[in-house]
Amino acid sequence: MTAADWIGSAGVALLLVAYFFNLRGWLKIDSPTYALLNLLGAGLAGLASALLHYWPFIILEAVWVLVSLAALWKNLKQQNSQP
Repeated sequence: MTAADWIGSAGVALLLVAYFFNLRGWLKIDSPTYALLNLLGAGLAGLASALLHYWPFIILEAVWVLVSLAALWKNLKQQNSQP
């Protein structure tokens, strides 16, 4: 396996773990942990796609990173505003 394969596999594993944990009810979709797993997973999958020069997935994962980053930001702001 190449470095891109390892990086991409780790990213996809994180995305799938987040999804599986959410389906089992162990992790809520609005939790910072869920957003962080998605952010890291999409970032790694995007990096692997960049190493392979595969633009469709570079764009997909970049959007996924941005959406996850926005969700994480929103969650952290809400946590900080609560007494």
